[in-house]
Amino acid sequence: MFVDQIKIHARAGKGGDGSVHFHRGKYRPKGGPDGGDGGRGGDVVLKVDPSTDSLRNFFFNGKLYAKDGQGGMGEQRTGKSGEHGVFRVPPGLVISRIIEGFDPETGEPTEEFEPVADLTEVGMEYVLCKGGKGGKGNQHFKSPTNQTPMESTAGDEGEEGRFHFELRSIADAGLVGFPNAGKSTLLTKLSHAKPKVANYPFTTLQPHVGVVEFTETRRATVADIPGLIEGAHANVGLGHDFLRHIMRCRVLLFVVDTAGSEARDPINDIETLRTEIKLYSPELAKRPWCILANKMDLPESEENLSRLKERFKRIKIFPISANEGDGMEKLFGYLDKTIAQDIE
Repeated sequence: MFVDQIKIHARAGKGGDGSVHFHRGKYRPKGGPDGGDGGRGGDVVLKVDPSTDSLRNFFFNGKLYAKDGQGGMGEQRTGKSGEHGVFRVPPGLVISRIIEGFDPETGEPTEEFEPVADLTEVGMEYVLCKGGKGGKGNQHFKSPTNQTPMESTAGDEGEEGRFHFELRSIADAGLVGFPNAGKSTLLTKLSHAKPKVANYPFTTLQPHVGVVEFTETRRATVADIPGLIEGAHANVGLGHDFLRHIMRCRVLLFVVDTAGSEARDPINDIETLRTEIKLYSPELAKRPWCILANKMDLPESEENLSRLKERFKRIKIFPISANEGDGMEKLFGYLDKTIAQDIE
């Protein structure tokens, strides 16, 4: 099960209470105050880990809690700090605080999302909720006029709140196209990813990210975005569930069925997809893009390829056959120039 957005409740640990205690010794039957401080509450920490690519774990347990701090003890001993709650999250996680309210007209409860963090770097740690400070023991309240203070303070409550987690896949380029355009097959040719491939709509029900290796020291990531349909910007079909995953892509690769299988027209498909992306995000529509004219191994493709070149004169078009592996060399060269990055 793939989960890319979820609401969770997080609560950091409460600080331990300060201690009221008086020293008692063999030669000091009336020793002074020595109550220790309470320990600090644990933090709720999110750690970006590439070994996880879904929020599935939080679907079964949406409560992220940390341990409370221990109370102070005699002999000025500070209580043990609460253990941090460390939770692994995939890279590309957008975190928003949920602000609850009521609609003044209907009286119905409302929720607003306030973005607080965007976790993109592997190994990055983010403190979602801070633990409360420990309370002070009575040793702090001794004074010339108060030799036996009975005062101490309670530990502070840890931070708490409801949050919305939204996963946006991180990839240098995104394969965008209608169902059955051949995106999944193409991704297997470009990288080592193994998405499900079959000849029926919506084979891909979750984004797949593959690593394209140009040399031992140069690589890039490409995401296979599930098939979009007309009205996707308004959440029709898979809609917003997957359009969010191309928001981070630097280049958009529009994969089109050049053969016009299933009575489709490749020009209309490109125009529809471009419109959907522009309506969803004008910023995204301004990103560099090109056309991958797929299924060139079919006889009907040549005529439609000429039409595509006539219609999109200023756009790079790469005639390919993902199924046969034809035309991949030029596509590799383009990707190497536009999105490849050197690795250490």
